[in-house]
Amino acid sequence: MRNALFFVLLVIAAACVFGAAHAVGNPYVYFAGYVVLQYIVLGTAWNILGGYTGYVNFGTAAFFALGAYSSVALHKLVPLPIPVLMLIGGAVSGLIGLGTGYLTLRLRGVFFSIATLALAVVVQTIITNWEFVGGSRGAYVVRPRAAPILGGSYIEYLFLMMLALCVVVLLVARIIERSRLGYGFAAIRDDEQAAEASGVPTLRLKLLATALSGAFMGMAGAPFPYYVTYLDPASAFSLTYAVNSIAMPLIGGTASWLGPVIGAVLLGTLQQVATVTISSALNLLLVGVLLVLFVILAPNGIIGLVRARRRARP
Repeated sequence: MRNALFFVLLVIAAACVFGAAHAVGNPYVYFAGYVVLQYIVLGTAWNILGGYTGYVNFGTAAFFALGAYSSVALHKLVPLPIPVLMLIGGAVSGLIGLGTGYLTLRLRGVFFSIATLALAVVVQTIITNWEFVGGSRGAYVVRPRAAPILGGSYIEYLFLMMLALCVVVLLVARIIERSRLGYGFAAIRDDEQAAEASGVPTLRLKLLATALSGAFMGMAGAPFPYYVTYLDPASAFSLTYAVNSIAMPLIGGTASWLGPVIGAVLLGTLQQVATVTISSALNLLLVGVLLVLFVILAPNGIIGLVRARRRARP
């Protein structure tokens, strides 16, 4: 019942966001809003494995790029609607995540993080040498001018699709957080050996977390070629995705589904404002400065800071 109510509230919030963007009447709002929504999905997806389960993943760019390049490959073979491309991109990245998890999740701590970073390098090397999807030259994707629904521009349609994906991802994250699955993830995060000794199927849960995290990252990447219209390895495997997907949950707080949302809205909005007013080169500088500040002032993120203040009240 609570999950159904939460879903209704998410749909209402999404409708308000879309209505507010439409009321502004500036097309750039959709371009900037799409990026912020994309980071909400990536941050929440990373948090399923990195926050809930405690396994830090540096391979976000690989899963994101797999979803993007699956759309490029399908666009050359048979153009499909964006929702179908998102499902296929999620399936591809989820399967790769499952296979990668099976090979690497026996590693722990920094060794697992290095393995995920190596995955990103391997995938980038393969894509760079795959001529069918453009290789190192990149590939152009011509998006339609009009949206297939609502009669607006195609960028409005992409904004709406990413907004819908946010609703799905946040709903799944909250269900995990309040379920036995989430308690199993938390047990692995706190003490994996004790959880395994207590009968928690640690390997099975870690594989599920890796597959879910990878699938959502792939779904976020699937519409990306239609957003930029030109995709090359440098943009698909950009360091920005790997850094932001980690920084946003850490700034917002990794213990709750709301943390990545707060971090993505705060940091994503600041980056978009800096891109328009100053330069996009400041994006990673903003991430670094905010991370240092939050590590010093609020190591548990904004959510942790608020909870600590509440507990401190008489």
